[in-house]
Amino acid sequence: MSTSPETAAGTSGHGDLNVGVKGASGSGEATASATRITPGNALRPEDIALAVSRGTAKPDEDVAEFALRLGDDALILAQRLGHWISRAPELEEDIALGNIALDQLGHARSFLSYAGGALGEDGTAKSEDDLAYFRREHEFRSAEIFEQPNGDFAVTIARQFVVSYYQFELYRRLTQSTDATLAGIAAKAVKEVDYHRDHSAQWVLRLALGTDESREKMIHAFKVIWPYVDELFRDDELTARLSASGAAAEPSSLRADFDRLTGEVLAEAELDVPKVQPAPGGGRKGLHSEHLGYILAEMQVLAREYPGASW
Repeated sequence: MSTSPETAAGTSGHGDLNVGVKGASGSGEATASATRITPGNALRPEDIALAVSRGTAKPDEDVAEFALRLGDDALILAQRLGHWISRAPELEEDIALGNIALDQLGHARSFLSYAGGALGEDGTAKSEDDLAYFRREHEFRSAEIFEQPNGDFAVTIARQFVVSYYQFELYRRLTQSTDATLAGIAAKAVKEVDYHRDHSAQWVLRLALGTDESREKMIHAFKVIWPYVDELFRDDELTARLSASGAAAEPSSLRADFDRLTGEVLAEAELDVPKVQPAPGGGRKGLHSEHLGYILAEMQVLAREYPGASW
């Protein structure tokens, strides 16, 4: 798992962040020993898989669908970032992007393990591997920004900048979820994506305030990525129900803090928020660009070639 540094519970821009969880209520109720939710010891994928197998953590249909969305986001992003290993502009970035990819993979494992706890059509739970390797494109629920090509380094940084600020706001709010398992996953994830925020922001500043060429590339990168921002903050019937139950916040409620905090970095970088037409989106409903198929082909080929093998 990633060796990226964990930040303190207090995070920039929000004051003290309470990553503890108030009890274990909601559909994801689990025992204290299974969830191990404390400020210094958050929920791990192995804990979730054990709780699911014992029946002490079982999401309802809405929570499972939501966990599937977040797991798919993280899984696809991890695959994209992994392509930079040995290809980054400097050795330190090979390590940094690799670590961020591993963090995202850990988030994906946790969310998918929990999502799989809902019974499938055959009446059995699905493992994280079942969901990662044995679904087709239309069954994935990741937002389109996560599947966008890496492009050059500036495009990858622009995508990571948007994603990390979005995920931070999302996980920060999920630490207060009435679903104990979602809250436990978020308690760990929010500290990791806070590091991701800092990493991407530093690169935005470095490229935007560097040479003429690096600045032009950063400006172009944001124009490429920004059309996909809007989809991240769209509400729908699922998120409305989850918000009403206290399991998750409406995506639109995250937008003000996202705009404020990303705007501060862009202002320091002397960049404007791109004025672009939002992309149609559709990833949450299984409508994806042609890019996702290539990612899944790379990711699933061995698992499908040797089903049942232990990796």
